[in-house]
Amino acid sequence: MTVQTQAAAASASAALPRRFGLLQATALNMSTMIGVGPFITIPVLMAAMGGPQAMLGWVVALVIACSDGLIWSELGAMMPGSGGSYVYLRDAFGPEKLGRAVSFLFIWQFLLSGPLEIASGYIGFAQYASYLWPGLGANGSRLLMAGVGILIIFLLYRRITQIGRITICLWIGTLLTVGVVILSGPFHFDPKLAFDFPPGAFSFSLGFVMGLGAAARVGVYDYLGYYDVCYIGDEVRNPGRVIPRSILISLVAVAAIYMTMNLLIVGVVPWRQFVPPAGTPLADPPPPVVSWFIEKIYGRGVAKVFTVMVLWTAFASCFCLVLGYSRIPFAAARDGNFFAVFSRVHPRKEFPHVSLILVGAAAIVCSFLPLMTVIDALLTTRILVQFIGQIGAVWWLRRRQPKAERPFKMWLYPLPALVALVGWLFLFGTTDLKTLLYSLGVLAFGVVVFLGWSRWTRRWPFEARLCR
Repeated sequence: MTVQTQAAAASASAALPRRFGLLQATALNMSTMIGVGPFITIPVLMAAMGGPQAMLGWVVALVIACSDGLIWSELGAMMPGSGGSYVYLRDAFGPEKLGRAVSFLFIWQFLLSGPLEIASGYIGFAQYASYLWPGLGANGSRLLMAGVGILIIFLLYRRITQIGRITICLWIGTLLTVGVVILSGPFHFDPKLAFDFPPGAFSFSLGFVMGLGAAARVGVYDYLGYYDVCYIGDEVRNPGRVIPRSILISLVAVAAIYMTMNLLIVGVVPWRQFVPPAGTPLADPPPPVVSWFIEKIYGRGVAKVFTVMVLWTAFASCFCLVLGYSRIPFAAARDGNFFAVFSRVHPRKEFPHVSLILVGAAAIVCSFLPLMTVIDALLTTRILVQFIGQIGAVWWLRRRQPKAERPFKMWLYPLPALVALVGWLFLFGTTDLKTLLYSLGVLAFGVVVFLGWSRWTRRWPFEARLCR
C-alpha cells in the first residue's frame, strides 16, 4: 500500500464528528486569546518602549491581527479540516509537490512554536500563583506547571461534545475576570498616571522603531488564538459560516477588552513601579501587575480572590490551545507526512489521543524556559512559513482557482493581505539578531530534513530522477 493510499485510508477511518457551533467556536477563540497573555505582558509591553507610548504596539498588533484574521477566515471557510494551516498550505500549493514541502515545514516549526505558546500560559499561571504562595520557588513552580499540564490532558481526554461544554464554562470565567478589571478601573483611573510619558517618548529614531516592533510583537502574542477554531475544522458545524464569524467576533471583542483593560491598569498602578530604568533588565517572569491593581483598589484579601480568577483564565487559555494544537500532528499523520501513530483516533471517544499526549507533554517541557525566550521564539519562528505562507496561499488560490467555492471572501482583497504581509515583515525585521538566527536556523534545518526524507522515500523533488 502506498503512502498516499495509507493516508486516504487513515483519513476515511478517522472522521471526526462535527459538534462545534458558533458559540463554542467563539468561546474557544476568545479563551485562547485572552488567557493569561494580557495579565503577564503589561510590564513587558511598557518596558519595550519605556512608557505608556508602548500602547502604540497594541494598535500595530491589532491592524496586523485583523488583516490576518481575514486571511484565516477565507482559508478556513474554503478548506475546513483538522490541522488548519497544515491543510491550507498543503492544498493550496499542491499536496504532492510544493504544498507537501511547505506543509512539512509548518509541522516542523509547529513542533517548536506550538508547545512554546502553550508553555507561556503555564509560566503565567505559575507567576500569578506566586502571589498566593510567595514561597513557591523555582522547583515549586515547575511542579505546579507540570501538574496543570497533566490536568489539561486529562480533561481533554474525552468526546468533543463534552469538551464544548467545558470550553463554555472556562470562557464564562474568563469574561468574569476581565469584567472585574474593566468595572473596577474607571472609579480609580488617574489620567496623569496613564499618560505619564517620559521625555522624548515620541521622538522618531531607530530605537523608537525597534521598540515599536518589540511592543507590537508582545501585542500580537496577546492576540494569538483568534484562529484556534481553524485547527479543529473537521469538528465544526457549518464551517463556511461559523469559522469566519467566530474569528471576526473574537477579534473585535478581545481588541475592545484589551485596550480598555490595559489603559485602566496603567491608570491605577504607575508604570514606573513595574518597569525598571533604561538599561536594567526586566524581571523574568514579570511581576503580577493585575493582582497589584486589584490590591490597590480593594486590598490584599480581594486581590487573592481575583488572582484565583486569573489562574482560571490562564487555565482556560492553555486548555483551548492544547485542544486546537493537538489536531495538527494528527492531520499530518493522516496524510502520511508525520509518524503514523499520531493519526490514531480513540476507538470510543473519537478524538486523536496520541497527538493530544504529544502536544501536551511537549508543552510541559517547554514551560521550564524563560518567558521572553518563549514569546520571541514562538512568534518569530512562525512568521515566514505559517503567516506569510498563508498570504501566499490565498493569492495563489485566487489566481489558480478563481471560480472555486469560497463561503467567505476576504473584504477589500488584496489590501488586507498586503497590510498583513508588511506587518509580519516589520515584526520579523525588528526582532533581535539572536532570535532571527534561531528562527532561520530552524527553517534551514527543516529544509535539510525534508530533502533527506524525500530522497529516502523517493518522493518529490527526487521521484523522477530516482525512477530513471
